[in-house]
Amino acid sequence: MAGKRTTAESFGVGRALSRVPRISEPPLSGQGAFAPGTVGGRLAFPPTPLKKLIKQINRKERRLALRSAIAFTASKDAVKERGHRFDEELDFPLIVSDDIEKYSKASEAKALMTTLGVWDDIEKVQDTVKIRNHKKKHRIGPLVVVSDSRTAGKAFGNLAGVNVVTVKDLSVEDLAPGTRPGRLTIWTESAVKELGSREW
Repeated sequence: MAGKRTTAESFGVGRALSRVPRISEPPLSGQGAFAPGTVGGRLAFPPTPLKKLIKQINRKERRLALRSAIAFTASKDAVKERGHRFDEELDFPLIVSDDIEKYSKASEAKALMTTLGVWDDIEKVQDTVKIRNHKKKHRIGPLVVVSDSRTAGKAFGNLAGVNVVTVKDLSVEDLAPGTRPGRLTIWTESAVKELGSREW
């Protein structure tokens, strides 16, 4: 009903006016309304609830895609080819202790990223921040996979481009955003163990 909550009707022909629906009562008498080209009017082609926004995919194909995306996180060449910045001495996959799941401050998260040698990747994301339509848009940064994100989500969520996700919620979109695999991913020990016991 957006743009349709009005009593506007066309005056008809014979008045040397277009047939646009107009408000007949003061103080806005004669002002166009309801039509798509008027102020506050309805959309010309509004989104319809009948449109299919989700595309189904075969279960085996989805599982294969997820396993492939996980495997790409262990390839240094794939991560580097995707454009991530990190120390060349790093060994992949990046697995850290479960202590980071208890982090609750962004300063602790920053110290970890600096120690691991991936802080340059976050600075690269910060340099690409653009504001469009009052929303921040930037490139994709590292992904942190944990078994419990209640406190870690607060710490790492304040870093630009960094996403925190639990193993049970892990998806291909997290590991390969934009259909490009090889995202810089940091795993916790418990997350790796839970990944092995996850029901596919």
